[in-house]
Amino acid sequence: MLACIDLEGVLLPEIWIKFAEKVGIEELKLTTRDIPNYDSLMRGRINILKQHNLKLQDIEAVIETLSPLEGAQDFLEWLKSEFQVIILSDTFYEFAGPLMKKLNYPALLCHSLIVENNGEVSGYKLRQQDQKTKAVKALQGLNLQVISAGDSYNDTGMLQQADAGILFCPPKKLTNEFPQFPVATDYIQFKNLFLKARERLIKDN
Repeated sequence: MLACIDLEGVLLPEIWIKFAEKVGIEELKLTTRDIPNYDSLMRGRINILKQHNLKLQDIEAVIETLSPLEGAQDFLEWLKSEFQVIILSDTFYEFAGPLMKKLNYPALLCHSLIVENNGEVSGYKLRQQDQKTKAVKALQGLNLQVISAGDSYNDTGMLQQADAGILFCPPKKLTNEFPQFPVATDYIQFKNLFLKARERLIKDN
């Protein structure tokens, strides 16, 4: 049995929000919790970076100051002791890479940025469209049962595909739209929901 979990908002703070707070650009605070269409979200972000002459190194300087959410490291270590774990994220290796050491280097699948020689972020390269859902489906094809967890619109596909899905501290509108998923608002509840999901899946089989 495998746990597939999101990264930002679940284990790490939202990198774009922290960067937006640093540079004082309100529009950069928008995330997949606000805008379901990932391409529209990213194109908007890249345009804002260009308008304000902000480079990858400016974002990296903020990333260096970040730490996992309080309790996230202990939760992840517990999760790895109970399940095989893969982090499925729509962030980028250029962002998440420096923070993986602080999480003891979990398995991470995400995307890549296109960066020019001068540090300008000119685009991005998806691992594949809807990679989270497709990854869960592929793992199920290996006869693995998957429990997925996330906090945003871009997680709902993998939650629906998984054998069990959990929302962690999601916005209210998301819980209203997807009432079938149990909600955890702290890591203790999160652990309990994983254990309940596993118990149910074992019983069903």
